[in-house]
Amino acid sequence: MALTDTEKDWRFKLHEIIYESNTRAGKAFDVGLLIAIFTSIIVVMLDSVESIHQKYGHEFKYIEWGYTILFTVEYILRLVSIKRPIRYVLSPLGIIDLIALIPSYLSIFFIGAQSLLVFRALRLLRLFRIFKLTAFLTEINFLTVALKGSLRKISIFLLTVLSLTVILGSIMYLVEKRENGFSNIPESIYWAIVTITTVGYGDISPVTPIGKFVASVVMLIGYAIIAVPTGILTHDLAMATKNKKELPEACPTCGREGHEADATFCKFCGAALL
Repeated sequence: MALTDTEKDWRFKLHEIIYESNTRAGKAFDVGLLIAIFTSIIVVMLDSVESIHQKYGHEFKYIEWGYTILFTVEYILRLVSIKRPIRYVLSPLGIIDLIALIPSYLSIFFIGAQSLLVFRALRLLRLFRIFKLTAFLTEINFLTVALKGSLRKISIFLLTVLSLTVILGSIMYLVEKRENGFSNIPESIYWAIVTITTVGYGDISPVTPIGKFVASVVMLIGYAIIAVPTGILTHDLAMATKNKKELPEACPTCGREGHEADATFCKFCGAALL
């Protein structure tokens, strides 16, 4: 059923307030939302302190549910103000907003689930958009594109490293003759992973000359391995930065951001941008 002009005007104003930060009302809404998110996180953190919980636990419970109702209403308004709410639900920010709500309702059925309310901190990512830190958002988008482009190459690289640690761990198991902590192959593989990543806990270490030689080789391989994924990601990041700058405005239909500066239609749902 087609929307009337009054309904369209109402949804347009609501969308402008909730999704846009380039108006006075929109910025006031976003700043107020950030204050609510920040204070709700403080309440959750204070409630986790046993001495404070014993004194004010009852009050904190009501405050937390007050914030939960507030964020639930805000989430519903976000869905109402756009034409295709499912697009927003499945978007990164939409998923974050939903994750921030779920712990409160889970706490009804599972004791202790309210501690997961600290996931609300993820919503503070809206700071970048609200205060016009578009350069940071652009860099984050570049990094996301680069990671997607590098995923296959890095996966192959990790598979190679995994195979290498299995081989080196097995060698150390044979060289150390099941002594000095190398009691089985899984323990030896654990040592190889810790050593090749240059973490070096020191809970297991070779004693024999051959074992020390193999360990030295593993350490050198570890330094060489660090450079490989860095080079892969740097290349894909350089390719991603060739893209155009993005608009800070959100699509009025699906609520998603990340459109090119000269875009007139949403690249996610095809709707016209305002």
